[in-house]
Amino acid sequence: MTNQPQKINTQSAVRGQHPASVFLRGMAMGAADVVPGVSGGTIAFITGIYFRLLEAISAIPRAVFRDLFRGKLSAFWQACDGTFLSTLLAGILTSIVTMASGISFLLAEYPILIWSFFFGLILASVWHVGRQARHYRVSLLFPLVIGIVVAWWITTLSVGQLNPSALTFFAAGAVAICAMILPGISGSFILVIVGMYAPVLAAIKSFDIAVLLLFMAGCLVGLLSVARLITWAFHKYHDHVLALLTGFMIGALNKVWPWKETLSWRTNSSGEQVPLSEVSISPGAFADLTGLDPQIATVAAMVIVGIVLVLLIEWFGGRYQKAEQAVSDSAG
Repeated sequence: MTNQPQKINTQSAVRGQHPASVFLRGMAMGAADVVPGVSGGTIAFITGIYFRLLEAISAIPRAVFRDLFRGKLSAFWQACDGTFLSTLLAGILTSIVTMASGISFLLAEYPILIWSFFFGLILASVWHVGRQARHYRVSLLFPLVIGIVVAWWITTLSVGQLNPSALTFFAAGAVAICAMILPGISGSFILVIVGMYAPVLAAIKSFDIAVLLLFMAGCLVGLLSVARLITWAFHKYHDHVLALLTGFMIGALNKVWPWKETLSWRTNSSGEQVPLSEVSISPGAFADLTGLDPQIATVAAMVIVGIVLVLLIEWFGGRYQKAEQAVSDSAG
């Protein structure tokens, strides 16, 4: 079974993907983007909207000059798949605003269980993305290994600390969104590395409009800059890009490994002690080091839940695409 990138057909897409379905996918992406180590791009890929999202974003710059500046609002909206993008964005923002505190609480109180769930989710996503290649060949090993090494290296970086300012919030948005759009690369983890995760999360919780607008402006610039490049690469080097993204996700598993040893700590902007540098360890080493139960059985159960969730999403996505194709064929 293969999955090829397709050009946007706005009308059939709108019929095939109900706004409520798109909104829920956006909420899933938003929830993933809040968690350091999990990518909203991965969620977009496994829910079947990744290529449509890339195409829609890539169409915006040209549509602005060709249609919007000439007052052709309807043509602009159609060209950039406006209904899809606005609905998806609403879901993402709703999820980030409503779930930020809850996810932070769960990660603080039940870290092993939550990381186990995400480990299973990403593990199944590796299989899902990797099997989309059209032709398997030895040359795909190179981008696969590059992806693994780069993502693994990123997960081992120590947390930095930038002084929050207008420029750093803008730059953080631009860099983070470039990571968020790539399956396997966590934008929120990039924010953690540069020391901007806590300030951005605090701005979301306090609804600091000025800061959020700066961050969103950076996101917009970064998104428009990278989406077209990724779209071009997918169309020209489909299998090699998929191999690279698969490698990214394999390397990212290091970040969501449930058992960690904290090597050093730092004080965050709230005055709390949080890990500065961590290393993945075995369940036995975790038990010896902390004296705590590694909860192996529960971890295995949560990993399975994450895997099953991805498989269910893929199954429902396949049924949905078949129904959409049937509607398109009957209309044609």
